[in-house]
Amino acid sequence: MSTHSSKLFPVYVWQAPVRIWHWVMALAMVALAVTGYLIGSPLASAGGEASQHFLFGYIRFVHFSAGYLFAVMFVLRLVWVVVGNRFAREIFLVPLKLLQPSWWGGFIDQTGYYLFLKKKARPWQGHNPLAMAAMFFMYVLGAVFMIVSGFALYGEGLGMDSWAHAMFSSWALPMLGYSMNAHTLHHLGMWYLLIFTLVHVYMVVREDICSDETVISTMINGWRVSKQ
Repeated sequence: MSTHSSKLFPVYVWQAPVRIWHWVMALAMVALAVTGYLIGSPLASAGGEASQHFLFGYIRFVHFSAGYLFAVMFVLRLVWVVVGNRFAREIFLVPLKLLQPSWWGGFIDQTGYYLFLKKKARPWQGHNPLAMAAMFFMYVLGAVFMIVSGFALYGEGLGMDSWAHAMFSSWALPMLGYSMNAHTLHHLGMWYLLIFTLVHVYMVVREDICSDETVISTMINGWRVSKQ
């Protein structure tokens, strides 16, 4: 929701479950990115007796555990789309927003602001349209792809009689071009989400400094407050 008046602030935007989800997912992504990189580019073999070393096993265990956490939290976030407030639904309703001319007006306006063509942006209580689009097309769709491809590869390792193979590997691996292609696409997906994360962090810090409303603290205490 946009308003040209600061009188509608403060407003409680991000409820506690959304804030907890945000930070847990951020930590899970760090663990997944680091361990995923090491799985794709393994460390040099340790010397000595093999039974004394389990480094790569620990790396895989952390990756799999973080993957489970990432997937479970994503599903819980989808549940909160239904039971949460209107701001909890914003990033998931972008396909519907694309049909609204007023949304496109805000999108163009915000894009001009980010390109330094405008000195001031409209105040937004939740996500602005450009942020909504980035969150949906890069984060939401990217997360879905990583969950599906990740569990497809995981099911391949567990075997054909596993739940992961039945739910993911059986259809996702043929669609992705089987194992080698799936590994490559999963690895590229990691970089896709990392690029989104870097841009996201930059935009959040920039908005917290340049805009007239709080941004970073809102994801900590839930409240968006006007600085004016």
